[in-house]
Amino acid sequence: MSDHEERLDLRGLKCPLPVIKARKALAAMPKGRILILEATDPLAEIDIPHFIASEGHRLLAQSREERVFVFHIEVKGASAQ
Repeated sequence: MSDHEERLDLRGLKCPLPVIKARKALAAMPKGRILILEATDPLAEIDIPHFIASEGHRLLAQSREERVFVFHIEVKGASAQ
């Protein structure tokens, strides 16, 4: 994990808590930072990307590591590279 990344462990939380906690974390982060979010709720695979798109953040990567869904999210407002 680099200096411009933060990790949010939401494993064990059920809908709608992963989205609520992600929203709060992203609101507190400066633009351009990366949030690495981990969740185990099967609905997170659908809910998190939808939430990210609706809020204007950028989903950089999405993967699944066994039962854990991992999302790399760039906070909205970042400069284009």
